[in-house]
Amino acid sequence: MSLQERKEATVRAVLDAAPPPVVPAELCAEAMRRGGRVLRRRLLVRRLLWCVLCLAVVAFLVWATMARPWVEPPSTTTPPMTGW
Repeated sequence: MSLQERKEATVRAVLDAAPPPVVPAELCAEAMRRGGRVLRRRLLVRRLLWCVLCLAVVAFLVWATMARPWVEPPSTTTPPMTGW
């Protein structure tokens, strides 16, 4: 008998000897209620984050359209006059 077979036999013996645990009847309903609430909360947070991301993209596009950061700003000084 190998080590793995001995471990399996020991686990089977422990599981067979122990009586099945007593589970309250309302446990399944409570778990389903909590699980549903967690799923709804995750969905709400995910939608909220997508909305914030979309608003940030729109705000950036509006700012980029108005500020035009890719255009070189006009010169504030005049070049020296030469050749007069």
